[in-house]
Amino acid sequence: MLEVSHYTKRYGRTIACDDLSFALPDGSVTVLLGPNGAGKSTLMKGVMGFLHFEGSVLVNDLPNTHRQSRRILGYIPEMPSFYPNLTVSEHFEFVARAYRIDDKKAYRARAEELLERFSLVEHRRKLGSELSKGMAQKLSICLGLFTQPSVLLLDEPFIGLDPHAIKELKDAIGELRSEGATLLVSTHIIDSVDMLWDRAIVLQKGKAVLDVTRGSLDQSEETLEELFFAATEGLTSETRVTSKRPQGEGYHSNKDAAAG
Repeated sequence: MLEVSHYTKRYGRTIACDDLSFALPDGSVTVLLGPNGAGKSTLMKGVMGFLHFEGSVLVNDLPNTHRQSRRILGYIPEMPSFYPNLTVSEHFEFVARAYRIDDKKAYRARAEELLERFSLVEHRRKLGSELSKGMAQKLSICLGLFTQPSVLLLDEPFIGLDPHAIKELKDAIGELRSEGATLLVSTHIIDSVDMLWDRAIVLQKGKAVLDVTRGSLDQSEETLEELFFAATEGLTSETRVTSKRPQGEGYHSNKDAAAG
């Protein structure tokens, strides 16, 4: 469970996030949508405890800065950053020690599973400074999944991934949801999350301009893309020509939700 209450972040006179409040239950995937600069990354960094902010963030009813909260929080950042002189395998060792995971056999097996899943086995001895953008993104995902977090934040996780890695990440998200984890996925590429979400929150200039569940859109004839543009640009399906694509279950919106 992740609860964000009246989250506000200011940089001088600029308000990056403006009084955001929502509660995300266990076993759910929420997508955080918005154009560049909408406040998505600022919100995620605050939830992770990297930024000071006004308001509160609770993880399983404890403040996000509490030691127990930090142990169950996972984070896949938009811009991966690694120790240049540590190998891929050594990064797993570092995270295991940071989280005080003492069962070496278990965590090494977990690391091996993730390396195999994301096609990094042959790169295990590469240094952090030697990784390509795609490999760095895949290692970042592996490290985010490594500790099997109860609450996982993913900031633009699909950028730079090959099709196989995209499929594996989507499968991993579905598996975590079925296991009862809470996931918050930030993106500005709507197609990347078309069938993943249970709830969609749209940010615009730091404000939540739309908050809808998949169930609330089932009877609508609009797509999530159309609903997004209606909320962020004031355009309806009648004033915007959108691409036609097969629509899966729940890939809809409604004008009443956009107006609210």
